Amino acid sequence: MLNKDVGNMKIMQNDEKTIDILLVEDHEFTRLGLALKIENTPHFNLVAQAVDGSQGVSMAQEFNPDVILMDIGLPKMDGISATKKIKEELKLDCAVLMFTSRDNREDIFAAFKAGADGYIMKGSSYQSLISAIDTVASHAAWIDSQIARVVLSSIQGENEAPKKSSDAQKEANKKYGLTKKELEVLSLIVDGLSNQEISQKLVVSISTTKAHVHNILQKLYLTDRTKAAIVALKEGLV
Repeated sequence: MLNKDVGNMKIMQNDEKTIDILLVEDHEFTRLGLALKIENTPHFNLVAQAVDGSQGVSMAQEFNPDVILMDIGLPKMDGISATKKIKEELKLDCAVLMFTSRDNREDIFAAFKAGADGYIMKGSSYQSLISAIDTVASHAAWIDSQIARVVLSSIQGENEAPKKSSDAQKEANKKYGLTKKELEVLSLIVDGLSNQEISQKLVVSISTTKAHVHNILQKLYLTDRTKAAIVALKEGLV
């Protein structure tokens, strides 16, 4: 099938976007198995495989893929350091999706601070991984629901995310175009309120609240409230 280059992402004849992927994984069995699945996914194109963080950085610079599937526990240079180098020093326009078995708070926060665009656990289904890759390739954030609960719980419990000023929120919101009311609802979602509680707080019907939540998820390119809360905090929307 013939492809036509459009920037870093190619368009197939059937108009489905082909996503170029760099796989960075040191465990041979995991890497080879995952590589086979990627190669058998029609709209994925595995451009290279790296076995350590240093090699991953070099290959990212050489191939400039759409998505880098990055393990954290890598030799020579760990995945968080590699991500930071790719994002901050090389300033490559690659989406980095952390694919790891680590679910501790320190690694999760460090990964996002380094510039990771998504975080998914190795125990996830391959269909979930496909969704995660598609999502970060479209310049939206992906957070595994298990990871989202860890992060959200930490932030809420320790008050690590102070509220942004109104001007800062407006600046952060240029990317998503949420209305004032949607931002208000999103802030309450971050605070952990249910739809019913939001309705009571804002003195509106439950159907109105559900409509706001639906619009928020659409604009953030997400499918659940927990991920919306994490993106809101990560992007500075609240």
